[in-house]
Amino acid sequence: MITFNQYVRAASPEEAYELNLKKNNVIVGGMLWLKMTDRQYGTAIDLCDLGLETIEEDDEYYSIGAMVTLRQLEQHEGLNTLTGGAIRNSVEHIVGVQFRNCATVGGSIYGRFGFSDVLTLFLALRARVELVGAGVMELADFTQTSRQNRDVLLRILVPKDTQSVVYLSQRNSSTDFPVLAVAVGKSAQGYVYSVGARPHYAMPVCSARPLCGEEAAEKFAFGSNLRASAQYRKQICKVLVDRAMSRL
Repeated sequence: MITFNQYVRAASPEEAYELNLKKNNVIVGGMLWLKMTDRQYGTAIDLCDLGLETIEEDDEYYSIGAMVTLRQLEQHEGLNTLTGGAIRNSVEHIVGVQFRNCATVGGSIYGRFGFSDVLTLFLALRARVELVGAGVMELADFTQTSRQNRDVLLRILVPKDTQSVVYLSQRNSSTDFPVLAVAVGKSAQGYVYSVGARPHYAMPVCSARPLCGEEAAEKFAFGSNLRASAQYRKQICKVLVDRAMSRL
């Protein structure tokens, strides 16, 4: 059972950051994974008063607040138009609508879970993150930072210059975690191949030219767990990349 000594609704991003510097404190979002832990924390830090539950846009980016739910992503007309429905495709198999009404984008990105559909897609979109502490940085760089880092995630910035993107996944059952997740994005800079649930967290590979599934699969490391073997994941990667390239 999870317990907290106290609960604080942060009045500013800076206050949330100062509170989060203490290692026994934790930021709470949708609480869908955190509540499953068996631990006593010091302070539960709630970001609900910081205006991070909206999706905004300017000429260059869609700015997605960390407290935006997966259901908001799924239903957002602008993001789905930009991505050709890939945003919706990346979350529609995540448990169910009730779950997606609670789960936050910030939790999906900051957690860097191996099974994260959202992280896989946002890497292919060349997204950036805005943090209290480190400032704005590439999402690909953020995934390489230490999990001991105490920065606070405020927003995810999705560039609007994406020409096309496709998201595909292989699952043993419709609402299960993915056996493998693949997203391929195309822009003026070239192609980004993002593969998640390897079973490690997603990583991107950039290429100036299109890659076939065979070429792309050689650029990723795969592992085995109860859902699938490394060899099976590599074969699935080849197929999903080829399908994604066909759809692009």
